[in-house]
Amino acid sequence: MRGGMGNMQNMMKQMQKMQKQMAEAQEELGEKKIEGSAGGGMVTVVVTGHKEIVEVNIKPEVVDPEDIEMLQDLVLAATNDALKNADELTNKTMGQFTKGMNLPGGMF
Repeated sequence: MRGGMGNMQNMMKQMQKMQKQMAEAQEELGEKKIEGSAGGGMVTVVVTGHKEIVEVNIKPEVVDPEDIEMLQDLVLAATNDALKNADELTNKTMGQFTKGMNLPGGMF
């Protein structure tokens, strides 16, 4: 059974290294700004990679006091677009770590 422990330690080192890289990647995601838009750019929403909404921009010409519902729909659509884009970026960024590992898919 000689050499068995060395492998275990190696594996632990690899895991620690990977956890550190994952933590760094997560942190970088938090600093990324991802945009979503609706109504041909009439409404844009900016989120971070951690799905925090940091900006909502609404063009004045889309503001119609007679049609608040349309504006609400555009804001919703732009927000969902931004969150979807953030998800895609997160999956792409974090996916590189899970590729080689057989982790249950729900971890990220």
